[in-house]
Amino acid sequence: MFRVGDKIVHPMHGAGIVDEIVTRKVNGVLRDYYSLRLPVGGMLVMIPTENCGEIGVRAVLTAEEAQRMLGEITQLQVELEPNWNQRYRENMLRLKSGNLLEVAKVVKCLLLRDSRRGLSTGERKMLHSARQILISEIGMACDISYEEAERRINQAL
Repeated sequence: MFRVGDKIVHPMHGAGIVDEIVTRKVNGVLRDYYSLRLPVGGMLVMIPTENCGEIGVRAVLTAEEAQRMLGEITQLQVELEPNWNQRYRENMLRLKSGNLLEVAKVVKCLLLRDSRRGLSTGERKMLHSARQILISEIGMACDISYEEAERRINQAL
């Protein structure tokens, strides 16, 4: 269980800090929720405490793990699936995995695809979301600004 002030990651929204743990009644059932404040955009995400494992919520990487992960990005091999639908499904599974290296693979794959053939609107949105997830966790793990995290990721890519 996480506590107020913990830095955690939601697989589809990125890293944030637990603002508070609140009890809310939804559909007649009282449940506890983590109130997760995301630094990018100031979005607030309510996460049921009992479903964190199923959703894939986890603690933010340590600074050392984040640095190691940035070093691994350069060696990431990506395959360009020609079928748009298959590529989209595979990338969505990578995002939902919560594994930051898999998220980096999505970013690298879509950037490569964009440079060669362009992206559809759906893939462009996915690229934006994947970059936000990556930047938010690297920034929070290394305690650096959004801009510095983005610079380091761009350098690694």
